[in-house]
Amino acid sequence: MTAETLANVDWKWDENTVAHHTDRYNTKELVVRRGQPFVLTLTFSRTKPLGNNLTLIAETDANPDLQAKTRMAFAVSNTLSSSSWSAVQTSTDARSVSVSISSPPNAIVGRYKLSMTTSSGSSRPDRSLGTVVLLFNPWLAEDDVFMPNDAEREEYVLSEFGLVFSGSADHISNFGWDYGQFQEDILNICLTMLDRSRSCKQDPQGDLARRNDPKHVSRVLSAMVNSNDDSGVLKGNWSGKYRGGQNPSSWTGSVDLLRKWKASEFRAVKFGQCWVFAGVLTTVLRCMGVPTRMISNFNSAHDEDRTLTVDEYYDPSGNYLTMGIDSIWNYHVWNESWFVRPDLGSAYDGWQILDATPQERSTGIFQCGPASVRAIKEGDVDLNYDSPFVFAEVNADRITWTYNPSTRESKRLYTETKSVGQFISTKAVGSHTRMDITNNYKYAEGSDKERAVFEKARSTLNLNTMRATAVKMVRTPKPHVSGKFKVQRTPEVGKDVHLALKLTNLASEPKTLEAHMTAWTIVYMGKPIHEVWKNEQSVTLGPKEEKTLPIKISYEEYQQYLTTDNMIHTTALCQVEKEGDILVDRVITLENPSLTIKVLGRAKVNEEARVEVVFTNPLDQEVKDCVLLAEGSDLLVDKIKLDAPPVEAKRHTIIHFALTPRKYGTKQLLINFSCDRFQDIKAFQTVDVAK
Repeated sequence: MTAETLANVDWKWDENTVAHHTDRYNTKELVVRRGQPFVLTLTFSRTKPLGNNLTLIAETDANPDLQAKTRMAFAVSNTLSSSSWSAVQTSTDARSVSVSISSPPNAIVGRYKLSMTTSSGSSRPDRSLGTVVLLFNPWLAEDDVFMPNDAEREEYVLSEFGLVFSGSADHISNFGWDYGQFQEDILNICLTMLDRSRSCKQDPQGDLARRNDPKHVSRVLSAMVNSNDDSGVLKGNWSGKYRGGQNPSSWTGSVDLLRKWKASEFRAVKFGQCWVFAGVLTTVLRCMGVPTRMISNFNSAHDEDRTLTVDEYYDPSGNYLTMGIDSIWNYHVWNESWFVRPDLGSAYDGWQILDATPQERSTGIFQCGPASVRAIKEGDVDLNYDSPFVFAEVNADRITWTYNPSTRESKRLYTETKSVGQFISTKAVGSHTRMDITNNYKYAEGSDKERAVFEKARSTLNLNTMRATAVKMVRTPKPHVSGKFKVQRTPEVGKDVHLALKLTNLASEPKTLEAHMTAWTIVYMGKPIHEVWKNEQSVTLGPKEEKTLPIKISYEEYQQYLTTDNMIHTTALCQVEKEGDILVDRVITLENPSLTIKVLGRAKVNEEARVEVVFTNPLDQEVKDCVLLAEGSDLLVDKIKLDAPPVEAKRHTIIHFALTPRKYGTKQLLINFSCDRFQDIKAFQTVDVAK
């Protein structure tokens, strides 16, 4: 009897993939999860070998190394092992044998070549059975990524659709993102990312041996999603100029982007910004079986000098100066993945922060995390990985300065302890609503506990003994005048912006001040683009008096300088006589016109359905160069692009296209519409597909 008598391998596709929650993968390889048995039936052209003569072999690469545990040989026995690869015979007849194969719950994830041999003494090579892909198993209690809640597993592992929360702390908006982790070729691309990583190239066997650990896999992938140090997926660009690539705002999902990376022979796709990096990392980690979600942090600090403070500078006219190395982004998007932390202790299990946006190097590479959310909340900034940087993002103190370029003199206005790290948000489980998780990251702002944690972090980083000006926690009293910008009506692209500066005298005696007001268009990470409005006004406030100064920024003033972020930063530097200065600022996010999406008729698997998209031009002038992009996992095979005719002033246009669903269930259709006056208007529509 020799292995050449093997005639057929039945992979029990339906049985295995349903049991392993892998039936949604669009792949020709069997996909299973570690620590859980899967069944094969082997049929022989002659008499089958005896069960105890049959040995199975699982190999993870072309140069297997038993010491690195990348090649496992295991005989068919009477029981399955919980700690090693094993197999048992489940049924048999004259010519076939069914075997149940199980891997340990800490097995290396990736592609395995399965083969078999017999103990007949033959010197012929082992007979190949084929390949399987082994993933992390959040359904298994013994796996490091185990997530006990069914609804959360459905959301964070199986859902192919998500929401990105954007805008500013004063105006939070959202748009959809298509993860598409089960779409054709995506799993293969994800495995390729691991094989092309810097970690794999520098130490192939060491890297492969560590692919059983979600800490290692997630950290490597956080580096591979950006292209800064390796042949990674995405090149970042925050310049506002995107020649030679795509505006980051034009992306609506990961599938098209990942396929472009592979099709270009792994040259970086241009261009990405934080939510694009986070969207792609979500796709890749969910594809690998690691529960993952996108997180948006508003007023997110970028603390380059590791002082846990962020210094912002303004000139005497209230113009923001880009003279410091620190910055505060209006929002920043990163990821959380769910797994245990035996390296830190069980107290730090659960959500772990990862960030694929290339901001700072970690151990010489642009990667970030995994940092325990619990560690951030408790101020344990001495724990792996990158905890000080993440702690500052959500809890740094903000120090505001004025700087006179003529005299080179700087003056501290005040320190704020509550403005950084607001409305930390993620998509709620099972709905399209925002879930605020700020309390996961820090104690209530201003509470004794929150301040104690902040001081603990400073002490851990030895900041209390440093002499740098930016590190000294001097509390400068504010003048007895307060100010606030109020939005008078909903700001919309194409219309004038109406605001009011509300000034209040908190003292019992009159106050006189000079208000220097400016407005700049900005990109979402706070960088100013162009001044669009300026005004100065003298104000006298009686005891406890409140006054409101109306402000109008016309469409003509801002239209040619507005970026796709649709943001205007307004500031008022108020010089209070005999007291000092106060700064009032606010980021205004302008809303785009809306799109209407309608699926005409009922959507059914393998039947064409018509879609209608309506855009209404709110302007008093024609818009042209209209383009519609559409994508949606299981609804469209590839992303589609349609040109549309110009739209006259105050008129609407209707764009039709067809989709043919490939799978039943609840799906999401994403639309992105652009023209010469409006860029990247996004909308999504839920589509319930019948069998």
